[in-house]
Amino acid sequence: MTVPDTATAERADIATATRVVVKVGSSSLTTPDGEIDGDRIGALAAALSARRQDGGQVVLVSSGAIASGLVPLGLSKRPRDLATQQAAASVGQGLLIARYTAAFARHGIRTGQVLLSADDLMRRTHYRNAQRTLDRLLELGVLPVVNENDTVATDEIRFGDNDRLAALVAHVTRAGALILLSDVDGLYDGDPRRGEAQRITEVRDRADLEGIRLGRGLTAGQGTQGIQGTQDSRKAQGIGGMATKVEAAMIASAAGIPTVVADAASAATALGGGSAGTYFAAARGRRPATRLLWLKHAAVAHGSLRLDHGAVEAVVKRRASLLPAGITGVEGAFDAGDPVNLRDENGTIVARGLVNYDATEIPGLMGRSTRWLASKLGPEYEREVVHRDDLVIVLAVLARGNAPER
Repeated sequence: MTVPDTATAERADIATATRVVVKVGSSSLTTPDGEIDGDRIGALAAALSARRQDGGQVVLVSSGAIASGLVPLGLSKRPRDLATQQAAASVGQGLLIARYTAAFARHGIRTGQVLLSADDLMRRTHYRNAQRTLDRLLELGVLPVVNENDTVATDEIRFGDNDRLAALVAHVTRAGALILLSDVDGLYDGDPRRGEAQRITEVRDRADLEGIRLGRGLTAGQGTQGIQGTQDSRKAQGIGGMATKVEAAMIASAAGIPTVVADAASAATALGGGSAGTYFAAARGRRPATRLLWLKHAAVAHGSLRLDHGAVEAVVKRRASLLPAGITGVEGAFDAGDPVNLRDENGTIVARGLVNYDATEIPGLMGRSTRWLASKLGPEYEREVVHRDDLVIVLAVLARGNAPER
């Protein structure tokens, strides 16, 4: 692929990526009263089509289904209850994909709709099927338009915002770059509406984000899971703010995918490796397994295991498996294979993993060695509660949507 003259040396990886995932937010697609803005969709389609014509593959992750369904249903604002959100998504998704189909058709590009739920990336068979479908669509020259399947998703299994979905889709499709578009032209070191603030042009690691506030008391780089609402009434149709975009960018960059956060009007510049928005450099090294990426950033824990100090040291510092001897308590209802949080003696989440026992079994195992359990209960009990290959360190970063179990 040809690198445009406008591409900077630091962003050549964006310009030359063979496959790129582009996410656009609701506020960039709709008018203030919630109607789909045909001109905005047309401009986005033109920018993405130009990338396609330059030889690249594009996956579009688009919000806007719920927002698009508000006016047809006579709703004045985004509903708070899940059932009405799903009704709006059901009506709006058809309108949204019809506009995209028409807009891309003007450039000779066929689109395909792909609706995903968090469950599709939780279960390996579902994930592999989603990966094969997206790969095949791209091989056939189709531009996939991805959205969360809001019509069937539940509060317990949903991404919560399409920024995180886009980061995971970029990993699933093995994309070379991720572009997160909204109505904000990048990350700033302060609130540009309240005085002088400078746009941060590049982020190399989390240290570059120290001290930057993102609103609602959050510091850049913190986990943003479970945060709903927006920081500005102009974003009333969406739920993702700058905090979710930064976290999504860090998810992608940690997986080796360079990311740009920019405004939708600068889509062409961002795709071309220009200086629009904020560039998040890709981390070096091997990409993490998709299952572990999901476990850390998208999984909803079904319960918690409380660990003593020695078990925390073994899991966090030595990256060892969790054994029954180090467990002091169990909370929640879960089955073998479910994700659970691992907490220290103070209740702080330090890790998350896939548990090998049901919640009802663990109290009888706590404090015992696997050798003792095998001698008393049988050889099938000589196994880890959470194997190190099914475990990720998260420290104080909460899982999406997870408040401490009560």
